[in-house]
Amino acid sequence: MLRNIIVAMKVVPKPEEVSFNPETKTVDRSKARNEINPADKNALELALRLKEKYGGKVIVVSMGPPIWDKYLRLAVAMGADDAILISDRALAGSDTFPTTLTLATAIKKIGDYDIILCGEESSDGGTGQVPPGIGEWLGIPHVTFVSDIFEVSDDGWAKVKRTIKGGHEILEVKLPFIAAVELGCNTPRFPDFRRKRWADREFQLTVWNIADLGLNPEEVGLKGSKTIVVDLEEVRPPERRREILTGEPDDLAKKLYELLKEYL
Repeated sequence: MLRNIIVAMKVVPKPEEVSFNPETKTVDRSKARNEINPADKNALELALRLKEKYGGKVIVVSMGPPIWDKYLRLAVAMGADDAILISDRALAGSDTFPTTLTLATAIKKIGDYDIILCGEESSDGGTGQVPPGIGEWLGIPHVTFVSDIFEVSDDGWAKVKRTIKGGHEILEVKLPFIAAVELGCNTPRFPDFRRKRWADREFQLTVWNIADLGLNPEEVGLKGSKTIVVDLEEVRPPERRREILTGEPDDLAKKLYELLKEYL
């Protein structure tokens, strides 16, 4: 019987709709539509399958602005038992160092966790540093590129399927541990519509700020970050050479030959 299965979830802008602010050197998501990070949906699906098989409680934890409320409610509609949003202006601009500190501190506050699941990386950052970072703050094992957790024994060990080059490997991991779940390893379920109505209207979302977690403003946000973007450069794809040839077929063939002969 598992206790708490925690899913660290991030809301990300649709990649094709984001831009960069050259002045603040940060992602400008103001005009982009948001979605749950795709790999985090795979992590949530795996958590729900573990709950169905081994019991326990699925708790979603996210760090972001208040507007992320509806996405946590969507996770509850999919089957999560509870959801916690960590929201504070002091967290703005956090890189992965204060982000993992904040999430790990929240997980400690929740307590009684057996398995923590994250998507392997976020579509907007793509560092893959958050799952191992949380594991380091908590001092627990962390496994990357996990595609399945297919057995949890009564003596506190889990068998984990991990993707490697050319195949996969099976690891035995001691609980509690954190796993970075591979994008696309399962098919996330649709929300239950009755549960969604309840989640939207009645579910009481828990919101914590850094004071609730006992964190200092100097530890988080830009002040607590270890990396700073100093410059941005837009990389444009090379433009194709376009030339329209006109004339009689014989003349066109000669012109085309002259253009291509240096490449032949």
